[in-house]
Amino acid sequence: MEDNFQSAYQEEQERLNTALAEIDRQLETLKNTPVYTGNDYTEQILEDSREQRRGNLAKLRQEPYFGRLDFEESSDGERKALYIGKIGVDREQVSDRPLVIDWRAPVASLFYSFTGGTESASYESPEGVIEGLVYLKRNVVIRKRILERVADTYDRESDGPAVSDEFLVYRLGETKDNRLRDIVSTIQEEQDRIIRAAKNTALIIQGVAGSGKTTVALHRLAFLLYQYKEQVSAERMIIFAPNRMFLDYISDVLPELGVGNIQQSTFADWAGDLLGLELTQGDAMETLNRWFEAPGGMPEITDETPGRFKGATKLMAIIEDAVRRLESGSVPEGDFSPWEGAVLPRRTILRWHNEEYAPYPPAKRKERVMARIHRWIEMELKKSPSAAALKDRKKKGAQREKAYGAKWPKYDPLTIYKQIFRAVKTPADWPAEAPEAIPAAVLKETRAQLKKGVVLEEDLPPLLYIHYLLNGDEGVQKFDHIVIDEAQDFSPFQIAVLDLYVRGHSFTILGDLSQGIHAYKGVHDWKEMQSLFAPEHTSYHALTRSYRSTMEIIDFANGILSAGVHSELLAVPVFRSGSPVRLIQYGEEREADIQTALADLSGRDYRTVAVLTRTLADAAHLYEVLSEHFDDIHLIDGGITEYQGGLSVLPLYLSKGLEFDAVIVADADLDSYGETAWDAKLLYVGSTRALHELWLMHNGRLPGYLRQAAEAVETAPGWPDVPA
Repeated sequence: MEDNFQSAYQEEQERLNTALAEIDRQLETLKNTPVYTGNDYTEQILEDSREQRRGNLAKLRQEPYFGRLDFEESSDGERKALYIGKIGVDREQVSDRPLVIDWRAPVASLFYSFTGGTESASYESPEGVIEGLVYLKRNVVIRKRILERVADTYDRESDGPAVSDEFLVYRLGETKDNRLRDIVSTIQEEQDRIIRAAKNTALIIQGVAGSGKTTVALHRLAFLLYQYKEQVSAERMIIFAPNRMFLDYISDVLPELGVGNIQQSTFADWAGDLLGLELTQGDAMETLNRWFEAPGGMPEITDETPGRFKGATKLMAIIEDAVRRLESGSVPEGDFSPWEGAVLPRRTILRWHNEEYAPYPPAKRKERVMARIHRWIEMELKKSPSAAALKDRKKKGAQREKAYGAKWPKYDPLTIYKQIFRAVKTPADWPAEAPEAIPAAVLKETRAQLKKGVVLEEDLPPLLYIHYLLNGDEGVQKFDHIVIDEAQDFSPFQIAVLDLYVRGHSFTILGDLSQGIHAYKGVHDWKEMQSLFAPEHTSYHALTRSYRSTMEIIDFANGILSAGVHSELLAVPVFRSGSPVRLIQYGEEREADIQTALADLSGRDYRTVAVLTRTLADAAHLYEVLSEHFDDIHLIDGGITEYQGGLSVLPLYLSKGLEFDAVIVADADLDSYGETAWDAKLLYVGSTRALHELWLMHNGRLPGYLRQAAEAVETAPGWPDVPA
């Protein structure tokens, strides 16, 4: 076995030397090629291609590839060693195979889909299905041009096990820094199927905590750009993430895959830009404070909770009716007369509005009618009998044209939204009362907020829909593909509105219902989103394997779900064992104990350690206490836009989407977490942030589901190295 390993290592070292020499030679040639700066279009295209190759080769010369697949096509019977990397590169000399094959290429899919066995394997190519035999599947780790590791996960000619997770476990065991990294070398079969799914489909992905949902979605964007390069562009793709800090956290993945210029935003920022509105941090925090900071836990949630009601698509019918009413009475009463003796009959204006410009949405129709009136005025002005009359008529005509335009309805989404909720005066022909379909509590609360000038995130989908009904999508960029992360916190109305701005229902919608701690606005079942699309335009995928945490942490977190949420969406861990989950009861000094726990974990070989609190107020207090003892410590309060790594203190509800080497959950007891399913989901989220080590600190009064989870798996009571 040792001889085989040495032989494999030597073989790969020689191959690496050859590949690096080829890459260096090509890069040197391109660097010595003068950069074209002229105006010839063909030469400009060639220079763009050369510049892209310079950048790709510069990346490849550090880590040229990560995998090898020996494959023998049935059609030619020749066994070929294929090397797979993040970016493909051809040899300078004509060859039957590239120097490095792009991981997105059809043949590279075998590297991810083949899971062992002696049967033939196949992949889809542009020429059709290609069948053959896999002889070797090998992972290699190359860092800064140095071959660090060689691991065979399949060898047809070996007596060893068919497929091993040894390389995957090795990569998962690495410590975290302050950025999410690509998984291109460890993509698993179920992840690869999602990444390579057809473009014009709304993919809905239910993935357990740590299943790689976010990373899979980012790799899918890179694949779509490769596979459909003639149909899509990076500039017309967008990622919607829960907050700006999360966008910073994932910001390195796409550049590592050689992809740039994909838009990244929060839904609130994108919608605000489109509507010309700006939601303040205070408005956003008001919602979080209401649901997470109030004493006594989360208020009761029903379908008449404001966020749930305003996120349901049944509100669309109310909006459509309001816009229809506004439009039907939009043309002002009476004929239009710019000056004495000139009359444009209302019936003519109505014909323009109701017939000639009928295909246009209301705001655009008004623009065209008013432009037509303006042209009519200009034609009438030419009939003026004298220069003095012309001057007088110009002045009167401009004044009356402006006054006539002011008589039209104000096609402003916020004004119409306020009219629907009776927060401002409504048009004369509208009913005095608000629609009966709006629950009284929602009407009262929304009216009060709108009168104060407060627009919450839950108001944005209705406002966007009004904007669309008024203006259509003219002048607005339609997306080629939309990724929605933490989609369980999105409403069906948000998805329905976004579908108006994307081609071909092309979505990747990913989330985890077990982490639905924002249930006051999000979905409670994926069917709420699936029902928005025709069956042929959507597909559902479940990712049940968790790659983030150790078996001990995942088993404990599953226990919380089973006992506290009665959920069947449990994670299947990768075989990676670590320290048991530790439950530590406070002594006399809570804050001193948390400080001791942080000192212990931060003194180990961990790059990121987090203290998760129940509320932001407690996080701010603990940060002040702990910052006196730790230099590299940061408070994450929802207002920062950059995740800095190191030591962090943050409320648990802001930790979703992040991961840390070690996590301390402060106050995991009944004083902070009740016995409800929502409380259990909060502690599930907190527990699954940890990769390697999880400590829960408490006052001795544990919620029942936490106690049951601790009893169901082997946990460690008390401090390390202290007998229980």
